[in-house]
Amino acid sequence: MPKDTAVNPTMRPFAEGDQAVCERILRALPDWFGIEEAIKSYVRESSQYPTWFACVSSEPIGIITLHQHFEHAAEIHLMAVLSKYHRRGIGRMMLAFAEQHLLERGVRYLQVKTQGPSRPDANYMLTQKFYEAVGFTPLEEFPDLWPGNPALLLVKKLA
Repeated sequence: MPKDTAVNPTMRPFAEGDQAVCERILRALPDWFGIEEAIKSYVRESSQYPTWFACVSSEPIGIITLHQHFEHAAEIHLMAVLSKYHRRGIGRMMLAFAEQHLLERGVRYLQVKTQGPSRPDANYMLTQKFYEAVGFTPLEEFPDLWPGNPALLLVKKLA
């Protein structure tokens, strides 16, 4: 699908059996999700935390999973969009949906973790730029949170 073709995604909640859908999306993105244990963990956790899919013509093309740690603080636990839909507003739409969901529940702060800049990677640099473009601020890099991968913590105050 050409990048200039408009898409009008809808959001739908995770349903019984959607672990396979989550796994399909993650395995289609090996440049971001290439660690087998991490994939298995995300798939398992997608049924434990609030999770939604962005869909085009009822076909899931993106996923977002939230984890609320405290009354006023939550995390984007997982966010992924199939590559052919990158840079078409899907991530922004999923994030806006998630933020509205959290605001309705009194959440004021949202965090996300991604690979840190001390281990440069072109794909993760784009991920970091995306999060900054939608209002997140890099807060701290943790060199040992994920074995072999520095974790960058970004935060955003919801309004």
